Amino acid sequence: QVQLVESGGGLVQAGGSLRLSCLVAGRTFSGWPMGWFRQAPGKDREIVAATNWHGGYTYYADSVKGRFTISRDNAKRTIYLQMDSLKPEDTAVYYCAADSQTTTLLRTGPDDYNYWGQGTQVTVSS
Repeated sequence: QVQLVESGGGLVQAGGSLRLSCLVAGRTFSGWPMGWFRQAPGKDREIVAATNWHGGYTYYADSVKGRFTISRDNAKRTIYLQMDSLKPEDTAVYYCAADSQTTTLLRTGPDDYNYWGQGTQVTVSS
């Protein structure tokens, strides 16, 4: 059984920073593409960032480029999302996701992933 457990969300003022973590429990994930998504109230779930299995290739949504950084530590079975210069429009529930079914370099659609975390709330006040 695979579990993805996010942590690190919270309330922060605009311009501040947060670091999200996602621990993958239950199976090795070193070969899996991983991603971070977010969903704000009334909106669809959207990709924030993605990484290939070793972290050498990454993808970022235009809205977070230059502010967010995705990384992974396979030895610790953990991926991270460093979020800097946060804006009120970054407020959402953030989810990490894993694709255990393919070895594709990067996965950017919600339907590409078969494991999801429970989500962690990020609230940015103005």
